[in-house]
Amino acid sequence: MIASLRGQVQSRDSEGIVLDVGGVGYRLAMSTRSLSFLGDSPGEIFLYTYLYVREDILSLYGFVEQEEREFFKILKGVSGVGPKVALAVLSAYAPDDLRRAVINKDVALFQSISGIGKKTAERLVLELKDKVGEVPAPVGAGPAGEGSYYLAREALISLGYNFTEAETALSGCDPAGDVEELVKDALKKIGTR
Repeated sequence: MIASLRGQVQSRDSEGIVLDVGGVGYRLAMSTRSLSFLGDSPGEIFLYTYLYVREDILSLYGFVEQEEREFFKILKGVSGVGPKVALAVLSAYAPDDLRRAVINKDVALFQSISGIGKKTAERLVLELKDKVGEVPAPVGAGPAGEGSYYLAREALISLGYNFTEAETALSGCDPAGDVEELVKDALKKIGTR
């Protein structure tokens, strides 16, 4: 297995890069998060990699952080989730955010990712719960995602805002605060934009 590569970026697009390693160009698919960490780096870079092998496919995936690669492997282990879906999940959220969502049974977070429906989101939460490890949940988050923050987010969604707008509006708010106050503060933020 190819565990890592060090080389110079030969070309890049929205799906990944071609990394020149000693005159050989390796095509690596990458999450948009990893691509943004790379920036337009002209020098030598180091990437953790994962080689996906199937009878008719040989694909190489690149990750800036080892934690992202490990979470990619965990996601691929969920039934019905292949490497493209796993990469889409990691493009949308950092591993710690995904762990927190699983711990809090936050199906809505997974549903907010393009290409993931309700059944797949529920399967992800269910199958990942024993695999993701512990990450402290935000203050006020109940065991089933019933905390003030989650209730406020659901209230904003029911008012017609999409998941991302609701998350953005609630960012920086005290997750343990009163639901009504969280919603009011979020609506004020939305109104000032």
